Amino acid sequence: MNADTPAPLILITGGSRGMGAATARLAAARGYDVALSYAANAAAAEEVAADVRNLGRRALAMQADSADPQQVARLFEAIDGEFGRIDVLVNNAAILERQSPLENLGFARMQRIFAVNAIGPMLCAQQTIRRMAHRHGGSGGVIINISSASARLGSPNEYVDYAASKGALETFTTGLAKEVAREGIRVNCVRPGHIYTDMHASGGEPGRVDRVKDSIPMGRGGQPDEVARAVLWLAGAEASFITGTFLDVTGGK
Repeated sequence: MNADTPAPLILITGGSRGMGAATARLAAARGYDVALSYAANAAAAEEVAADVRNLGRRALAMQADSADPQQVARLFEAIDGEFGRIDVLVNNAAILERQSPLENLGFARMQRIFAVNAIGPMLCAQQTIRRMAHRHGGSGGVIINISSASARLGSPNEYVDYAASKGALETFTTGLAKEVAREGIRVNCVRPGHIYTDMHASGGEPGRVDRVKDSIPMGRGGQPDEVARAVLWLAGAEASFITGTFLDVTGGK
């Protein structure tokens, strides 16, 4: 990339922690400008943005609930104003509630999990396509949805609602990849397994990865930067003929 070529812009939802933050930092190291959204922790988001700037890239951190269409629209308007482009969308924002069998789950919990984990990525992809698609004068780009191995495993007695929401995200990936392939947009999915992030605390078991690591063929949990490397590979030219696929980052589980 020469000095006269604008840096590509990557938007990472849920970019203030865990896999999202790792992806933001790695993207900046590889020459991307970075926009990230966050739910509540402004200090953490600004810390990630500062790290991006320290790597010589531009950064925008903005609070936005990805399940709220008005907030999503404002996020993309801010990106238009700050960068004037979007090249990669990483639908990473997701929520997880405390472990519980289905019979004890409340409706509000189930509704919120699907709103954030399944509908939110649709809203963000919708805004992205309006900017990327050839029919709208765009140059194409990449959408990467962050699912979970739970979509395959089901997470019985823990959070089947979360697993089901990720299953919905995977079906969305398959359909959207076909829908926009001729608009120059590739749509893929990364499926992390047991990764060391603070999300497990939301499920009531901060040490969950260590508890289950013996069930992983590689005998250990994964690190957020290992997921980030998979995301950036799918975003790059090396994956130029790959769309509608699922990349497991699970240690073999």
